[in-house]
Amino acid sequence: MKQITVVGSGVMGKGIAYTSAISGYKVYLNDLNAAILAKAKQEIDDLLDTSFRGGFLKEEHYEAAKRNLLYEANLETAVRDADLVIEAVLEKMDLKIEVFQKLDHICKREAILATNTSTMSPTEIGAQTSRPDQVVAMHFFNPVHKMKLVEVIRGLETSDETVAFVKDIAQSMRKEAVEVKEFPGFVTSRMNCLIGNEAMNMFMEGVASAEDIDKAMKLGLNHPMGPLELADLVGLDTRLRNMEYLYATLGEKYRPCPILVKYVKAGRLGKKSRKGFYDYT
Repeated sequence: MKQITVVGSGVMGKGIAYTSAISGYKVYLNDLNAAILAKAKQEIDDLLDTSFRGGFLKEEHYEAAKRNLLYEANLETAVRDADLVIEAVLEKMDLKIEVFQKLDHICKREAILATNTSTMSPTEIGAQTSRPDQVVAMHFFNPVHKMKLVEVIRGLETSDETVAFVKDIAQSMRKEAVEVKEFPGFVTSRMNCLIGNEAMNMFMEGVASAEDIDKAMKLGLNHPMGPLELADLVGLDTRLRNMEYLYATLGEKYRPCPILVKYVKAGRLGKKSRKGFYDYT
């Protein structure tokens, strides 16, 4: 195992690339959008520098990561020699299937293909390829370099060898892996979306302010972040797509809160737009 390629340089993609690089792997980060890829490079460089100056990275790991991180807009070039490809594009099934069909065609035959989905079916994604036994979900958490968990979700055809391979990779990144049988939302997203959606309903109903709802969850239930803070961090558009998928697959209790729909329509997407349930301006 020498090379990891990450497809998609958004929040999760750049976090996975950074974590893979400081773990000693050669890493290609790919994005068709050159501007987004350049922005990701700048942010990863800033994080490397900050981590090194703060004493969180040893000099040899810092220098190795600088050497090992490569940025490539051409997908075929980025994945040609990859042993593991981790897709981190938007949570849209049609888009993921399109990416995996391309990867199946251009990756070497033994390459493992993983999706960093938080809700969607690796079985459905893998079925669009000629290697469903080598397709798996690796659900990382934001921020990737700090969060310890990786959910490893086995599709219907995913082999034991593939599951063992990605669990070993997660361990090499100093992560704890939990193995999950495929079901919409897996473990964490299924629970987290319910909690977040109920917090949004309470906020909409005027039960309490966003600050007090989050404070109650942090101090009363020992959550490290409040559910509304977390939704802003994840991105309200991303949360809405997750809720819509869970609503379609699991039913009424996952119906998205109306205020979430309204905020997304208004462009209030959380931290990335500088306004969500909180104002970040």
